[in-house]
Amino acid sequence: MAQKVILKVLAMADDKTKQKAIEAAADIIGVDSIAADLADQRLTVIGQMDMVAVVKKLKRVGKVDIISVGPAVEEKKEEKKEEKKEDKKEEKKEAAQVEKKEEQKVVENK
Repeated sequence: MAQKVILKVLAMADDKTKQKAIEAAADIIGVDSIAADLADQRLTVIGQMDMVAVVKKLKRVGKVDIISVGPAVEEKKEEKKEEKKEDKKEEKKEAAQVEKKEEQKVVENK
């Protein structure tokens, strides 16, 4: 299962060190995506990789602090919630349309 690792790279102060950190994380096998926030000095790595290997590579760039490690399924949960809401709305619309058709048939039969 993919995991999401958020790291603070203390040496990431300019674009050059940011690029070095991204390249170091990209060398790890199993990394799916990398996002860097220069203002907060944070690097977010998502994928099926060895977290220890990522930290070892990033130590070559500068000091690294691990902020959080967890599963990368948060986005999927949000998408599922949105899909469920949309499905419920569609079902309500369909039910309202069916009721209107039935009412029209009743009125026509009278």
